[in-house]
Amino acid sequence: MNEPIPVTRDVDHGVAKLMPDVDRERAWLLTVDGAPQSYVDLDAPTHLEFEYTRRLGHVLDTLAEPGRPLDVLHLGGGALTLPRYVAATRPGSRQDVVEADVGLLELVAEHLPLPDGAGVTVHGADARAWLEAAPDGSADVIVADVFGGSRVPAHLTSVAYAREAERVLRADGVYLANLADGAPFTFLRAQLATFGTVFQELAVIAEPGVLRGRRFGNAVLVAAHHPIDTAPLTRLVASDAFPARLEHGPALREFIGGARPVRDEDAVPSPEPPHGAFGIG
Repeated sequence: MNEPIPVTRDVDHGVAKLMPDVDRERAWLLTVDGAPQSYVDLDAPTHLEFEYTRRLGHVLDTLAEPGRPLDVLHLGGGALTLPRYVAATRPGSRQDVVEADVGLLELVAEHLPLPDGAGVTVHGADARAWLEAAPDGSADVIVADVFGGSRVPAHLTSVAYAREAERVLRADGVYLANLADGAPFTFLRAQLATFGTVFQELAVIAEPGVLRGRRFGNAVLVAAHHPIDTAPLTRLVASDAFPARLEHGPALREFIGGARPVRDEDAVPSPEPPHGAFGIG
C-alpha cells in the first residue's frame, strides 16, 4: 500500500501544503505559508482536531435539536472541515462555502473531495461581496473563519459588515466567528463592541489563559438576537482536552469596556500573531 505523500502547490494567496497525519490513515493538515489552516480526516468527518474548530462544533451542536438540518453559510473555506462536520451531524443541511482563494479550492477538491450528497456548494468569491449579494433571511448560521495569512481581513470587521451578516440571517439565526488576539485585546474588544451594536446577545469562548492575557490565541464569537443557551455550551467547552471558558452577560460587558464599534473607514486587520503562536511541529 502506498504511503500518502505531502502535496505542495502555489495557490492564489500563498503556498499551500497538504501533509498526511502519520497517526490517522486518511487525515491531512492544510497549511498556507506555514500557518495551519485546516485538519480533515476523510474517514471521520466529526473529528475536529483544532481546539477552535471543536468550540465552533460545540456551538453548532447546541443551536438546534440534534440532527436537525440547518442552512449554513461558511465564510472562509480552507479544507472544508466544518462543512463536512455539519453534513455528518446534520444530514440534509444546505451549506454554502465562500472562499476567495480559488486555487486552494481546486487543491482541496482534488485531494480531499467532499462525499457524494454532502449538500455543500462551494463559491470562489470574496466573503463580504458574496454576503452583500446574498438574499435576506437565507441562513440559520453564518460561520466566519476568514484569514488572509494569519489575520482577519479589515473589511470583515466593521459595523456595515455585521449588518450584512444580520440581514442574511433568519430572526433566530446565529453568527459565529473565529477571531485571534492577545492582551490588551484591542481587536477583540472592538469586534465585540461592533457586533454588540447589531446583535442583542453576545458570548465569547476561549481558553482561560488567552482571556487572562497570558498568551495570544483564538476566540470564538457568538452573536444572536435571542438568548444563547449558555449552560450546555459552558459544559461542553469546559470538558474539552484543552478546556475553554464561555463569557457572556455582565462579565463580557466589563471585558468590552469602552471599546468603540469599528467603521469601514477605520477598519484594520486583526493583529499579526507573535512568532510561533500558531506554529506546528
